[in-house]
Amino acid sequence: MTQLYRLDADAAAIARTFDCRTGNDPWAGGYIAPGSFAPIITAGREFIPGPRTSRGPRRLVPRIWGVPPPPAAHDATRGITSVRNVDSPFWIGNLRNSEFRCLVPATSFMEWGVGIDVEGRRNQHRFAHAQAPVFAFAGVWKDSEIPTFAIVTCRASPRLRAIGREAMPVILPMDRKAQDTWLHAGWGKASALVAPFADESLRELRPADG
Repeated sequence: MTQLYRLDADAAAIARTFDCRTGNDPWAGGYIAPGSFAPIITAGREFIPGPRTSRGPRRLVPRIWGVPPPPAAHDATRGITSVRNVDSPFWIGNLRNSEFRCLVPATSFMEWGVGIDVEGRRNQHRFAHAQAPVFAFAGVWKDSEIPTFAIVTCRASPRLRAIGREAMPVILPMDRKAQDTWLHAGWGKASALVAPFADESLRELRPADG
């Protein structure tokens, strides 16, 4: 599963791409690893309880990548970065309630591949969107003592299966309607977006690409 991604766009550029308010998010760009803060885009209702009666503006807010696991988890200190099973009781309540869904902006992501390189290290593969410099993963946020989020995954596309992956992050289409479906629609419609990304729209980055 994805354990590292990049967001090489600052808060202002993200706001322009996804038509959202930046608030006080100080993001300037860089790597994002589990346990670190990263910008996500919400439908603007995190601090208002109860069902939504209207659509507020999208907001860019900083949250920690990795949701605290349930008490029965083997390692209660390690945050859960990926939603592997959207039907899990741990996630389904948040996924069915649209205000907990979010967009997770990114410019590339890393996946471990099978085998090792010439220096004896595990092979790394980095991918970007072939048509969009900044794109969005499907995400979900949870609150406990700290504000956190996780990235929704699905079965891997043929290209990622070829490097040994069984799952991949859900990459949302770069159009307002699809993004609004993830942020606002009932789970019946939103869950249709949980599908592998088209291989022809993925671009593998070379080391020289940064």
